Amino acid sequence: MTKVKLTLIPGRSLKQGSGLNWGKNSDEYRQAVSTLEMSREDMNQLGLEDGQAVKVTSAGGEVVAHCRSANLPAGLAFIAYGPLSSQLMADETHGSGMPDSKGFEVEVERVN
Repeated sequence: MTKVKLTLIPGRSLKQGSGLNWGKNSDEYRQAVSTLEMSREDMNQLGLEDGQAVKVTSAGGEVVAHCRSANLPAGLAFIAYGPLSSQLMADETHGSGMPDSKGFEVEVERVN
């Protein structure tokens, strides 16, 4: 099975913020925080189309998300803060009390 290593940048998104107005149990919010955005080049390497499921693995954990192409450089991915991004963050804080939450490595593979 083909996998690609990407740098994941979790953060806030407009769709996530709008979804919060409807509540964290709303379809809008759940969709916003469970979508992994990737470059078209990385998606092509995995044979993916928008909306397909991918397994994302990091040192902190593993989740299944849906992917969508975005205007990102190859090798970079984005996911809105939420349950999935939290599961991917490792618990190591390097003595700061704050885990690494930006720019960590993940492996992404297609879910059949």
